[in-house]
Formats: sequence, C-alpha cells, structure tokens
Amino acid sequence: MANSRGEPALAGGTAGHERLAELIPFALRGFARGAAERNGPAPSGGPAAVAAELAAVLPAGSVPAEGVGAERALTDLTALLAAGSVDPADPWCAAHLHCPPLAVSVAADVVAAALNPSMDSWDQAPVASELEREFTGALARVCFPDETAPDAVVTSGGTESNLLGLLLAREHAPGRRVVPVCGTNAHHSVARAAWVLGLPAPVVVACDGDRLRPDALTQALAALTEPAVVVATAGTTNTGEIDPLAEIAVVCRAAGAQLHVDAAYGGMALFSPAHAELLAGLSEADSVALDMHKFGWQPVAAGLLACRDATRLEALNVRAEYLNADDDTEAGLPDLLGRSIRTSRRPDAFRMAVTFHALGHRELGRLVAHCCDTATEVAEDVAADPGLRLWAAPSLSTVLFRPRVSDEVVVRIRRTLLEAGTAVLGRATMPTGPGGADQVWLKLTLLNPAATAADYRPLLDLVGRTAAEMAAAGEERVLS
Repeated sequence: MANSRGEPALAGGTAGHERLAELIPFALRGFARGAAERNGPAPSGGPAAVAAELAAVLPAGSVPAEGVGAERALTDLTALLAAGSVDPADPWCAAHLHCPPLAVSVAADVVAAALNPSMDSWDQAPVASELEREFTGALARVCFPDETAPDAVVTSGGTESNLLGLLLAREHAPGRRVVPVCGTNAHHSVARAAWVLGLPAPVVVACDGDRLRPDALTQALAALTEPAVVVATAGTTNTGEIDPLAEIAVVCRAAGAQLHVDAAYGGMALFSPAHAELLAGLSEADSVALDMHKFGWQPVAAGLLACRDATRLEALNVRAEYLNADDDTEAGLPDLLGRSIRTSRRPDAFRMAVTFHALGHRELGRLVAHCCDTATEVAEDVAADPGLRLWAAPSLSTVLFRPRVSDEVVVRIRRTLLEAGTAVLGRATMPTGPGGADQVWLKLTLLNPAATAADYRPLLDLVGRTAAEMAAAGEERVLS
C-alpha cells in the first residue's frame, strides 16, 4: 500500500505503526504456510530441491520490472523462506549453536528495525545509545563483579569479539606486538583474527578432554620471547567443555601474559546458580566474549565484548568530524564511534535489554540450567543404549555420541537424516580412535529451552536403527 502521494509506505512516522499492523499478518500467514509445507526441522531434498523451490518463485538472475505488491511479496517470500529454512525451535534441529529466539526479542527487533537507530552517532540514536550504555555496563559488571570500572561493547558475535579481544591485547602490549596462544580446542576465529590483525599465527597448546592443559600452557609461555595473549575457551564448539580458567589465570599472571576468554557459548551460565561455578576464574581475564544468540535466545546478532577495565576500550577511539566533532563532544554529546569497529550498526542491545527486562536474570538462568539438565539426561540415555557410544558427560548443553559403526556410516547417517528433512545433527572430529586417531562424532547442541530429554529419545532410537539397518544390509559391520 502506498501513502496519499502514491509512494511506498514507510515503517516509521506517525502512520508507520498502522501500516506495519496491516502487513505483519501477511508475513505471519506466509510463515505458517511455509512451516506447514516443510513439516519438520529442515527442508527435504538437499540443496538441489531448495534451489528449485527458489527458482519457481524467483527466476534466476531476474529483477521484476513491476512489483507484485507488499502483501503478496510478504506472503509468498516468507512462505518460501519458512519452507526452505531449518527450524531451531524444532528439538531435532540441534546441529549448531543456533538458538530458537524468544518471541519477545523478535517483537523488539521489529520495533528496532522500524525506528532504525544507527549506533554511530548520538543524533541518530539518542535513547538507544543511552540504553546500550546502561545494558553493556550491567553485563560487564556480571563478568567482573569486583572491579570498579568494567565496561562492554556490542559486537556481531564471538568472531568479532575475539577479533576485538586480540586487537585490544595488541594495543596494550609493549611495542604493539603480541603473540596469541590458545588450545587446540579454540574456535577458528582466533586464528582468523590473528591473520586479520597481522599477528603471528597462534601458538597452539595441547588439550586433554577438549580442555586446555595449564602445564602445557606454562611451557608454551616460557618458550616465548615476546608478550603473549592467551585465549581460553569457556564452551568449546565441539563439546561445550570449559577450560580451567582459574588455573590459566594464575599461569598468565606468572608469565605476564594478557588473558582473553572466549565465553561466547558458556558465558551466560553466569546467570545459573547451578552452573556459574564452571566459570570460576573468568573475572581474572582482561576481556571476555559473550553471545546472547546462543544462550540468551536472541536473533542473530547479539554479541558482547566485556573488559575488566573500561580504559582498555579507549584504543577503539577514532575521530570523524561529521559524527563526533570535538565541539559536539565538548558540548556534551556522547561519542559513540569508540563503541565499535563498525560505523553504521543496528541497536542490537535494545532487544537484549527488552529480554532481560521481560524475563529477569533468574528466569534466563533457569532456561540455561534447563538446557544443561536436558543434555545431562540425554547423555544418560546414550550411555544406557548398547548400540551407542557417549563421548563424555556434558559440561554445558552439548552431547557427543556415535553409533558403533565406522566413520563412513556415521557421516552417511547424518546426511541421510538431513536430506530427508528428518533431523539436523552436528558433527565433530575427536582423537578417540585407536592410537588417538580421529573419529567423527554426531553432535546434539541443545539450546531449546522448551524441549526435554523425552523429545530426543526417539531420535537416538532412529540413529541406532539406521546404523543397524546399514549393517544388516551389508554396508557396514557393527563395531564393538
């Protein structure tokens, strides 16, 4: 629908909310239609089928000369997206650290998108910038409760937070040169950040049970002749394991190394009284990466980088006359450019703040605990099944398991279930074979706070039956 001058209606302005109220039902109808067409956690048929569905609605390489109207476009393309997407709200969609967002955060995101504050100058985001400052400060105080002036900035997720963590470590090192040191369990973004920043490739330290070994870290730091920044992990991508942070902090202090903790997965466990102790030592870090689009149930992106000392973030300050002129800042307008390495960026803190305001930290902590408890129960079910093998009891909400068959069949089972749209399982490679050889494991990353262990028992049975059927068909012998 156009306005009285025949122009497309805007989302903002005095009438914007009225037009949104008219259009959103069409989007929701398309959402429901597409979800019904998919009828499961993922579209069936694999990449070719999904590409064909898209081509049927939008011919490849074409931009229509005439539009079909907002209502039809919303209905049809939303249906296409919903039918061709995986659904993280389905318990059997559990491959990745990919959460189902809370409805309240999605609703808040609509408001933020309609108002469209840009967080690079105060005159584009007056109250959004103040809300972000308050929210990030509160989260920083959760990470560093004993410090007088911690602070945090919003990022696009763990990758950007790890990049910022290494950048700030470099800027605070003598001669602005620092050597990254991390475990074999570290996220790939650590090596990528070192490459982007022109730092040496990370020194990689041995792990035991997917946890960095403090004795190996001590040896690695002793062998260095330059300043180091150690990157510890609180919630690994493969298993959810948490490095011994308190011991690592002691090693770093003794060696004069800076410490950054990648807690993108596990950091929100601070809000669960039953799990916060897993993060003992986190407050000794110089900086911490957090993600609320994992535990936190936010739409992507919802990352944070918290620092023990707010002055550490001053290295991000930059001057652009049209955004933070000296006379404006001297007159009291807040300078936002030093709050990110990005310029234009969305007010992502708004929906995070709405979620905290709606639920409170106790309820968020309860949701974290529920997911972790569900993982513990699922792991117990795996351990009780003679046809399945459990990697280890979960620390957070990740369960690694495999049927007692070869890697080739494990991979085939996962792809078969994915291409049928039946289940979306993750995979991890672990040194658990004979002589420490690598093996492929199936992975359940349980971030659905509405699911229970009962939702996953049929899936475990299905994996076991599929493995047995392959073995019976002569494709694979079942291994002991």
